[in-house]
Amino acid sequence: MRARGLDALLLTSLPNLRWLTGFTGSNGLCVVTARRSVFVSDPRYTLQSREEVQGFRRVISPRGLFDTAAENRLLSGCRSVGFESQHVTHAQYRTMRRIFGPLSFHPTDDLVEDLAMVKDNGELALLRQAVRITDDAFRHVLEVIRPGVRELDVAAEITYFQKRAGAERDAFETIVAGGERGALPHARASSRKLRAGDLVILDFGCTVGGYSSDLTRTVAVGKASIRARKIYGVVREAQAAAVAAAHGGMRARDLDAVARTAIAAAGYGRYFIHSLGHGLGIRVHERPRVSAMSTELLRTGSVITIEPGIYIPGFGGVRIEDDVVLGEKACRVLNTAPRELIEV
Repeated sequence: MRARGLDALLLTSLPNLRWLTGFTGSNGLCVVTARRSVFVSDPRYTLQSREEVQGFRRVISPRGLFDTAAENRLLSGCRSVGFESQHVTHAQYRTMRRIFGPLSFHPTDDLVEDLAMVKDNGELALLRQAVRITDDAFRHVLEVIRPGVRELDVAAEITYFQKRAGAERDAFETIVAGGERGALPHARASSRKLRAGDLVILDFGCTVGGYSSDLTRTVAVGKASIRARKIYGVVREAQAAAVAAAHGGMRARDLDAVARTAIAAAGYGRYFIHSLGHGLGIRVHERPRVSAMSTELLRTGSVITIEPGIYIPGFGGVRIEDDVVLGEKACRVLNTAPRELIEV
Protein backbone atom coordinates (compact mmCIF):
# COMPACT_ATOMS: atom_id res chain seq x y z
CA MET A 1 0.00 0.00 0.00
CA ARG A 2 2.74 2.41 0.93
CA ALA A 3 4.42 1.99 -2.46
CA ARG A 4 1.17 3.02 -4.14
CA GLY A 5 0.54 5.96 -1.81
CA LEU A 6 -2.48 4.32 -0.19
CA ASP A 7 -3.56 4.61 3.44
CA ALA A 8 -6.04 1.73 3.23
CA LEU A 9 -7.46 -1.02 1.08
CA LEU A 10 -11.10 -2.06 0.74
CA LEU A 11 -11.21 -5.70 -0.35
CA THR A 12 -14.46 -7.14 -1.68
CA SER A 13 -13.48 -10.08 -3.91
CA LEU A 14 -14.72 -13.26 -2.23
CA PRO A 15 -11.82 -15.44 -3.47
CA ASN A 16 -9.39 -12.84 -2.11
CA LEU A 17 -11.26 -12.75 1.21
CA ARG A 18 -10.98 -16.50 1.44
CA TRP A 19 -7.26 -16.39 0.69
CA LEU A 20 -6.65 -13.65 3.26
CA THR A 21 -8.97 -14.72 6.07
CA GLY A 22 -10.34 -18.22 5.45
CA PHE A 23 -13.93 -16.95 5.09
CA THR A 24 -16.08 -19.10 2.76
CA GLY A 25 -19.36 -17.16 2.90
CA SER A 26 -21.03 -15.01 0.27
CA ASN A 27 -20.96 -11.53 1.88
CA GLY A 28 -17.91 -9.87 3.31
CA LEU A 29 -15.53 -6.93 3.23
CA CYS A 30 -12.00 -6.46 4.52
CA VAL A 31 -10.51 -3.13 5.55
CA VAL A 32 -6.71 -3.10 5.76
CA THR A 33 -4.74 -0.11 7.03
CA ALA A 34 -1.34 0.33 8.64
CA ARG A 35 -3.01 -0.01 12.06
CA ARG A 36 -5.89 -2.41 11.60
CA SER A 37 -7.18 -5.40 9.67
CA VAL A 38 -10.94 -5.79 10.00
CA PHE A 39 -13.40 -8.24 8.48
CA VAL A 40 -17.02 -7.11 8.05
CA SER A 41 -20.07 -9.28 7.40
CA ASP A 42 -23.73 -9.69 8.34
CA PRO A 43 -25.45 -11.74 11.11
CA ARG A 44 -25.90 -14.79 8.87
CA TYR A 45 -22.18 -15.33 9.25
CA THR A 46 -21.70 -14.61 12.96
CA LEU A 47 -20.87 -18.20 13.87
CA GLN A 48 -19.25 -19.12 10.56
CA SER A 49 -16.89 -16.14 10.60
CA ARG A 50 -15.98 -16.86 14.22
CA GLU A 51 -14.82 -20.32 13.14
CA GLU A 52 -13.20 -19.38 9.84
CA VAL A 53 -11.75 -15.87 9.96
CA GLN A 54 -8.13 -15.73 11.09
CA GLY A 55 -5.94 -12.67 11.66
CA PHE A 56 -8.72 -10.08 11.31
CA ARG A 57 -10.95 -8.39 13.87
CA ARG A 58 -14.56 -9.18 13.09
CA VAL A 59 -17.43 -6.69 12.88
CA ILE A 60 -20.91 -8.11 12.31
CA SER A 61 -23.86 -5.87 11.52
CA PRO A 62 -27.22 -6.12 9.71
CA ARG A 63 -26.38 -2.89 7.86
CA GLY A 64 -24.66 -2.82 4.48
CA LEU A 65 -20.95 -3.61 4.43
CA PHE A 66 -19.86 -0.07 3.52
CA ASP A 67 -22.32 1.46 6.03
CA THR A 68 -20.90 -0.78 8.75
CA ALA A 69 -17.35 0.20 7.89
CA ALA A 70 -18.27 3.88 8.04
CA GLU A 71 -20.23 3.59 11.31
CA ASN A 72 -17.30 1.83 12.95
CA ARG A 73 -14.85 4.44 11.61
CA LEU A 74 -12.70 1.75 10.08
CA LEU A 75 -11.16 4.28 7.68
CA SER A 76 -10.55 7.00 10.27
CA GLY A 77 -7.26 8.78 9.70
CA CYS A 78 -7.18 7.69 6.05
CA ARG A 79 -7.29 9.88 2.99
CA SER A 80 -6.29 7.69 0.06
CA VAL A 81 -8.12 4.35 -0.22
CA GLY A 82 -7.58 1.62 -2.79
CA PHE A 83 -10.35 -0.63 -4.04
CA GLU A 84 -10.35 -3.73 -6.24
CA SER A 85 -11.32 -2.21 -9.57
CA GLN A 86 -11.80 -5.59 -11.24
CA HIS A 87 -14.40 -6.62 -8.68
CA VAL A 88 -16.27 -3.42 -7.75
CA THR A 89 -19.30 -2.53 -9.84
CA HIS A 90 -20.14 1.03 -10.81
CA ALA A 91 -23.09 0.93 -8.40
CA GLN A 92 -20.81 -0.16 -5.55
CA TYR A 93 -18.33 2.58 -6.41
CA ARG A 94 -21.08 5.19 -6.25
CA THR A 95 -22.15 3.81 -2.86
CA MET A 96 -18.58 4.05 -1.57
CA ARG A 97 -18.30 7.66 -2.70
CA ARG A 98 -21.63 8.54 -1.09
CA ILE A 99 -20.95 6.83 2.25
CA PHE A 100 -17.30 7.77 2.76
CA GLY A 101 -17.58 11.32 1.44
CA PRO A 102 -14.26 13.17 1.27
CA LEU A 103 -12.01 10.13 0.97
CA SER A 104 -10.05 9.76 -2.25
CA PHE A 105 -10.62 6.38 -3.92
CA HIS A 106 -8.07 4.82 -6.27
CA PRO A 107 -8.53 1.70 -8.44
CA THR A 108 -6.03 -1.09 -7.84
CA ASP A 109 -5.42 -4.27 -9.81
CA ASP A 110 -4.17 -7.63 -8.60
CA LEU A 111 -2.63 -6.60 -5.26
CA VAL A 112 -3.85 -9.75 -3.49
CA GLU A 113 -3.68 -11.85 -6.65
CA ASP A 114 0.01 -10.98 -6.97
CA LEU A 115 0.71 -12.28 -3.47
CA ALA A 116 -1.37 -15.42 -4.07
CA MET A 117 0.61 -16.50 -7.14
CA VAL A 118 3.30 -18.25 -5.09
CA LYS A 119 1.93 -21.17 -3.09
CA ASP A 120 3.06 -22.18 0.39
CA ASN A 121 3.28 -25.79 1.61
CA GLY A 122 -0.25 -25.75 3.01
CA GLU A 123 -1.69 -24.56 -0.29
CA LEU A 124 0.31 -27.14 -2.23
CA ALA A 125 -0.99 -29.90 0.03
CA LEU A 126 -4.59 -28.94 -0.74
CA LEU A 127 -3.84 -28.71 -4.46
CA ARG A 128 -2.24 -32.16 -4.41
CA GLN A 129 -5.29 -33.59 -2.67
CA ALA A 130 -7.63 -32.06 -5.26
CA VAL A 131 -5.43 -33.32 -8.10
CA ARG A 132 -5.38 -36.84 -6.64
CA ILE A 133 -9.17 -36.97 -6.48
CA THR A 134 -9.48 -35.75 -10.06
CA ASP A 135 -6.89 -38.25 -11.33
CA ASP A 136 -8.82 -41.05 -9.62
CA ALA A 137 -12.06 -39.75 -11.13
CA PHE A 138 -10.54 -39.98 -14.61
CA ARG A 139 -9.53 -43.59 -14.10
CA HIS A 140 -13.00 -44.36 -12.77
CA VAL A 141 -14.92 -42.67 -15.58
CA LEU A 142 -13.10 -44.77 -18.19
CA GLU A 143 -15.40 -47.58 -17.05
CA VAL A 144 -18.46 -45.46 -17.91
CA ILE A 145 -17.52 -44.22 -21.38
CA ARG A 146 -19.01 -46.35 -24.18
CA PRO A 147 -21.24 -45.90 -27.23
CA GLY A 148 -24.76 -44.78 -26.35
CA VAL A 149 -23.86 -43.03 -23.07
CA ARG A 150 -24.80 -39.35 -22.92
CA GLU A 151 -22.16 -36.72 -22.28
CA LEU A 152 -24.31 -35.53 -19.36
CA ASP A 153 -24.18 -38.97 -17.79
CA VAL A 154 -20.38 -39.01 -17.98
CA ALA A 155 -20.23 -35.55 -16.37
CA ALA A 156 -22.63 -36.62 -13.60
CA GLU A 157 -20.48 -39.66 -12.84
CA ILE A 158 -17.40 -37.45 -12.51
CA THR A 159 -19.18 -35.11 -10.09
CA TYR A 160 -20.52 -37.99 -8.01
CA PHE A 161 -17.14 -39.70 -7.78
CA GLN A 162 -15.26 -36.54 -6.81
CA LYS A 163 -17.70 -35.61 -4.07
CA ARG A 164 -17.69 -39.12 -2.66
CA ALA A 165 -13.89 -38.96 -2.63
CA GLY A 166 -13.91 -35.82 -0.46
CA ALA A 167 -14.21 -32.86 -2.82
CA GLU A 168 -16.28 -29.84 -1.78
CA ARG A 169 -17.60 -29.38 -5.30
CA ASP A 170 -16.66 -29.39 -8.95
CA ALA A 171 -14.06 -26.70 -9.64
CA PHE A 172 -16.03 -25.63 -12.74
CA GLU A 173 -18.74 -27.03 -14.97
CA THR A 174 -17.43 -30.29 -16.37
CA ILE A 175 -16.64 -30.43 -20.08
CA VAL A 176 -17.50 -33.64 -21.91
CA ALA A 177 -17.32 -33.10 -25.67
CA GLY A 178 -17.53 -36.04 -28.06
CA GLY A 179 -16.97 -36.22 -31.79
CA GLU A 180 -17.42 -32.96 -33.69
CA ARG A 181 -18.32 -31.15 -30.43
CA GLY A 182 -14.68 -31.55 -29.41
CA ALA A 183 -13.87 -28.67 -31.75
CA LEU A 184 -15.49 -26.38 -29.14
CA PRO A 185 -12.80 -25.80 -26.47
CA HIS A 186 -15.36 -24.90 -23.80
CA ALA A 187 -18.22 -27.19 -24.81
CA ARG A 188 -20.38 -28.20 -21.87
CA ALA A 189 -21.72 -31.72 -21.49
CA SER A 190 -24.85 -32.18 -23.61
CA SER A 191 -27.48 -34.83 -24.25
CA ARG A 192 -25.47 -36.09 -27.22
CA LYS A 193 -24.75 -39.80 -27.03
CA LEU A 194 -21.20 -40.99 -27.54
CA ARG A 195 -20.52 -42.93 -30.72
CA ALA A 196 -17.94 -45.50 -31.78
CA GLY A 197 -14.97 -43.68 -33.27
CA ASP A 198 -15.48 -40.48 -31.25
CA LEU A 199 -12.64 -38.62 -29.64
CA VAL A 200 -13.98 -37.34 -26.30
CA ILE A 201 -12.47 -34.36 -24.49
CA LEU A 202 -12.89 -34.57 -20.71
CA ASP A 203 -11.99 -31.38 -18.82
CA PHE A 204 -12.86 -31.29 -15.13
CA GLY A 205 -11.57 -30.62 -11.64
CA CYS A 206 -12.60 -30.45 -8.01
CA THR A 207 -12.12 -28.14 -5.05
CA VAL A 208 -10.60 -29.15 -1.72
CA GLY A 209 -10.16 -26.58 1.05
CA GLY A 210 -10.81 -23.84 -1.49
CA TYR A 211 -8.07 -25.00 -3.91
CA SER A 212 -8.88 -26.51 -7.28
CA SER A 213 -7.52 -29.05 -9.72
CA ASP A 214 -7.91 -28.82 -13.50
CA LEU A 215 -7.35 -31.89 -15.69
CA THR A 216 -7.99 -32.55 -19.37
CA ARG A 217 -7.68 -35.89 -21.12
CA THR A 218 -8.89 -36.99 -24.54
CA VAL A 219 -9.97 -40.60 -25.06
CA ALA A 220 -11.24 -42.58 -28.03
CA VAL A 221 -14.51 -44.52 -28.01
CA GLY A 222 -13.45 -47.74 -29.65
CA LYS A 223 -10.60 -47.76 -32.15
CA ALA A 224 -9.18 -44.34 -33.00
CA SER A 225 -8.76 -43.38 -36.64
CA ILE A 226 -5.35 -42.76 -38.20
CA ARG A 227 -6.17 -39.04 -38.32
CA ALA A 228 -7.16 -38.98 -34.66
CA ARG A 229 -3.96 -40.76 -33.66
CA LYS A 230 -1.85 -38.29 -35.63
CA ILE A 231 -3.50 -35.25 -34.05
CA TYR A 232 -3.27 -36.78 -30.60
CA GLY A 233 0.43 -37.43 -31.12
CA VAL A 234 1.07 -33.82 -32.09
CA VAL A 235 -0.69 -32.50 -28.98
CA ARG A 236 1.04 -35.05 -26.77
CA GLU A 237 4.48 -34.04 -28.05
CA ALA A 238 3.71 -30.34 -27.70
CA GLN A 239 2.49 -30.79 -24.14
CA ALA A 240 5.54 -32.87 -23.20
CA ALA A 241 7.86 -30.25 -24.69
CA ALA A 242 6.19 -27.46 -22.72
CA VAL A 243 6.34 -29.47 -19.48
CA ALA A 244 10.04 -30.14 -20.07
CA ALA A 245 10.70 -26.42 -20.67
CA ALA A 246 8.64 -24.92 -17.83
CA HIS A 247 10.40 -23.26 -14.89
CA GLY A 248 10.23 -20.19 -12.72
CA GLY A 249 11.87 -17.06 -14.10
CA MET A 250 11.02 -17.63 -17.76
CA ARG A 251 8.60 -15.45 -19.67
CA ALA A 252 5.09 -16.85 -19.84
CA ARG A 253 4.89 -16.15 -23.56
CA ASP A 254 8.10 -18.10 -24.15
CA LEU A 255 6.56 -21.17 -22.56
CA ASP A 256 3.44 -20.71 -24.68
CA ALA A 257 5.72 -20.53 -27.73
CA VAL A 258 7.25 -23.93 -27.02
CA ALA A 259 3.95 -25.73 -27.51
CA ARG A 260 2.66 -23.37 -30.18
CA THR A 261 5.80 -23.80 -32.29
CA ALA A 262 5.57 -27.60 -32.07
CA ILE A 263 1.94 -27.62 -33.16
CA ALA A 264 2.61 -25.15 -35.98
CA ALA A 265 5.55 -27.23 -37.24
CA ALA A 266 3.18 -30.19 -37.61
CA GLY A 267 0.83 -28.08 -39.73
CA TYR A 268 -1.89 -27.45 -37.15
CA GLY A 269 -0.97 -23.97 -35.91
CA ARG A 270 -4.25 -22.34 -36.86
CA TYR A 271 -6.15 -24.95 -34.87
CA PHE A 272 -4.49 -24.10 -31.53
CA ILE A 273 -6.90 -21.31 -30.62
CA HIS A 274 -6.35 -20.59 -26.93
CA SER A 275 -3.51 -19.86 -24.52
CA LEU A 276 -1.26 -22.62 -23.27
CA GLY A 277 -2.37 -22.35 -19.66
CA HIS A 278 -3.13 -20.30 -16.59
CA GLY A 279 -2.40 -20.02 -12.90
CA LEU A 280 -4.26 -22.35 -10.57
CA GLY A 281 -5.09 -22.01 -6.89
CA ILE A 282 -7.98 -20.58 -4.94
CA ARG A 283 -9.30 -19.54 -8.35
CA VAL A 284 -9.44 -21.99 -11.23
CA HIS A 285 -8.15 -19.27 -13.54
CA GLU A 286 -5.73 -16.92 -11.85
CA ARG A 287 -2.44 -15.24 -12.65
CA PRO A 288 -0.25 -15.82 -14.50
CA ARG A 289 -1.89 -16.17 -17.88
CA VAL A 290 0.41 -18.34 -19.99
CA SER A 291 -0.32 -16.93 -23.42
CA ALA A 292 1.42 -15.53 -26.47
CA MET A 293 0.38 -12.04 -25.35
CA SER A 294 1.43 -12.29 -21.70
CA THR A 295 4.07 -9.89 -20.39
CA GLU A 296 4.55 -11.73 -17.10
CA LEU A 297 7.47 -13.72 -15.76
CA LEU A 298 6.61 -17.12 -14.33
CA ARG A 299 7.41 -17.40 -10.64
CA THR A 300 9.02 -20.24 -8.77
CA GLY A 301 6.38 -21.72 -6.49
CA SER A 302 3.45 -20.92 -8.76
CA VAL A 303 1.10 -23.64 -9.97
CA ILE A 304 0.04 -23.43 -13.60
CA THR A 305 -1.76 -25.58 -16.14
CA ILE A 306 -0.13 -26.72 -19.38
CA GLU A 307 -2.90 -27.55 -21.86
CA PRO A 308 -2.25 -27.31 -25.59
CA GLY A 309 -5.00 -28.38 -27.96
CA ILE A 310 -6.03 -28.78 -31.57
CA TYR A 311 -9.64 -28.09 -32.61
CA ILE A 312 -10.81 -28.88 -36.15
CA PRO A 313 -14.36 -27.89 -37.12
CA GLY A 314 -16.41 -30.82 -38.36
CA PHE A 315 -13.93 -33.34 -36.94
CA GLY A 316 -13.36 -32.70 -33.24
CA GLY A 317 -10.48 -31.92 -30.95
CA VAL A 318 -7.69 -33.06 -28.68
CA ARG A 319 -6.49 -31.40 -25.49
CA ILE A 320 -4.12 -32.71 -22.82
CA GLU A 321 -3.74 -30.77 -19.56
CA ASP A 322 -1.68 -31.19 -16.42
CA ASP A 323 -1.17 -29.06 -13.31
CA VAL A 324 2.48 -28.31 -12.54
CA VAL A 325 4.46 -26.60 -9.78
CA LEU A 326 7.20 -24.34 -11.12
CA GLY A 327 10.67 -24.80 -9.71
CA GLU A 328 13.78 -22.71 -10.39
CA LYS A 329 15.07 -24.96 -13.17
CA ALA A 330 12.18 -27.29 -13.97
CA CYS A 331 8.60 -28.05 -13.02
CA ARG A 332 6.95 -30.88 -11.12
CA VAL A 333 3.84 -32.44 -12.61
CA LEU A 334 1.15 -33.07 -10.00
CA ASN A 335 -1.06 -35.33 -12.10
CA THR A 336 -0.58 -39.08 -12.48
CA ALA A 337 -3.47 -39.77 -14.89
CA PRO A 338 -2.13 -41.51 -18.03
CA ARG A 339 -1.36 -39.31 -21.03
CA GLU A 340 -1.23 -41.90 -23.80
CA LEU A 341 -4.26 -42.24 -26.07
CA ILE A 342 -6.71 -44.60 -24.40
CA GLU A 343 -9.28 -46.49 -26.44
CA VAL A 344 -12.31 -47.52 -24.36
